[in-house]
Amino acid sequence: MIRAPKMPRQTRPPSALRRRTSPSDVLDCVPLARALSKLGAASRAEAHRAIADGRVRVNGRVERHADHLVSPERDRIDLDGIRARRPTWRALLLHKPRGVITTRRDPQGRRTVFDLFPAGAPSLVAVGRLDLATTGLLVLTTDTRLADWLTDPAHGVERTYVVTVRGELDTAAAARLCDGLVHRGEPLRAARVDVRKASRRESHATVVLTEGRNREVRRLFEALGHEVTALARVQFGGLALGRLAPGAWREITREEMRAAFPSAPLPR
Repeated sequence: MIRAPKMPRQTRPPSALRRRTSPSDVLDCVPLARALSKLGAASRAEAHRAIADGRVRVNGRVERHADHLVSPERDRIDLDGIRARRPTWRALLLHKPRGVITTRRDPQGRRTVFDLFPAGAPSLVAVGRLDLATTGLLVLTTDTRLADWLTDPAHGVERTYVVTVRGELDTAAAARLCDGLVHRGEPLRAARVDVRKASRRESHATVVLTEGRNREVRRLFEALGHEVTALARVQFGGLALGRLAPGAWREITREEMRAAFPSAPLPR
């Protein structure tokens, strides 16, 4: 098992704060468009259109600025005369199949992960993404605060992948993955790499990451000169895929989520 040297964790830059006119505490505030999305009332794009059209009220007043800061927990936000409320807490573990994309809607009409649920599961958000060809464990939840926490690189949630690549992957190459590589100007690093089987034809490895960068596993191996031919995420933090069939999903209880992520912000 090759391990990467410990590095300082990256944190997200603080968002710029706009002057508030409502009495809510600024510390729990987000832009209005994002608040509508977090509450499951509209997608981000739909929220921007609704705000511009004057269909959104905050504490009884029409608000036409999508970046106006509001508290989803304490401000009253109405869309088309209906109060936006946080949906019932729910979390699901999905075995994402190949050929399905992780987005709410696709302009090209391709099948999305939300098409795998009854009525499209309108209140759910995906925790991170898996690309079109990647299979495996994907968490979805109605708890946007939890989703933000799980994907924040500052918390170092481990993502474990099983990968097959063309060519022979030796221990020296695995060590380079953990030491860090640069792909098209962006530094990338694996937390741990375990080469399970290697031959001149192909190699199999387990790779652990602590960030959710776009196509990071594929780009790490591309930087080494190895093409990824199969990639599956088998674990996310304390949650394991197990024997769940492709396309199938199951509920995650609050107790299970709390055991899997003891420090995560979960409602009691």
